Amino acid sequence: MTGSRLVEAESERGALRLESVALAVGSKPLFDPITLEVSSGEIAAVMGPSGSGKSSLLSLIAGLLSPAITAHGDVRIAGRSILGLPPERRGVGLLFQDDLLFPHLTVRDNLLFGLPASVAPAERRARAQEALEEAELAGLEERDPATLSGGQRTRVALMRTLLSGPRALLLDEPFSRLDDALRDRIRRFVFDHAARRNLPVLLVTHDPDDAAAAGGQRVALHPA
Repeated sequence: MTGSRLVEAESERGALRLESVALAVGSKPLFDPITLEVSSGEIAAVMGPSGSGKSSLLSLIAGLLSPAITAHGDVRIAGRSILGLPPERRGVGLLFQDDLLFPHLTVRDNLLFGLPASVAPAERRARAQEALEEAELAGLEERDPATLSGGQRTRVALMRTLLSGPRALLLDEPFSRLDDALRDRIRRFVFDHAARRNLPVLLVTHDPDDAAAAGGQRVALHPA
């Protein structure tokens, strides 16, 4: 079945839970502590003005938080705390505003980069091809990412993230640079593929339409 190798067993999934999470720069808190549980297959939206700490919250979960920011509380996936783990062991996929495709690699090689090194060469190629077909990008394997449209680049970036086998998906305003005609279609593509894998998803956005399309909980970050 197309895409079957991209889907992990449901037993390995679990809720993403934030427990009294707060961030501060020096002695200045960025927002009031938040507690939130995002179930498998749910998309929760975090909203707030620029500078409210939305992206920093995702960085905390992914293990990429700047040393200038201190964190309190805990983050758990499937009941286990991940804050003490290095980024590569957290099982968190992060899709940014910029797609961050490698310009010196082909579309196929960008996808291969997302796969764990333990996957055998023949299997790696098969998984990358399945991802291309699932994203309706078959035939673009050897293309330079710079020749792709914005929507195509977002789809490649998402499939690369999913090929890494995340247990939770973080979305840092990945639709904000798409034009209105494309935004709804690509947003639905991302949400559908996350739901198909039963992933808990945390979306950061300033756009009410994104939050409404997510269909899950909404959390507003309030300055402390």
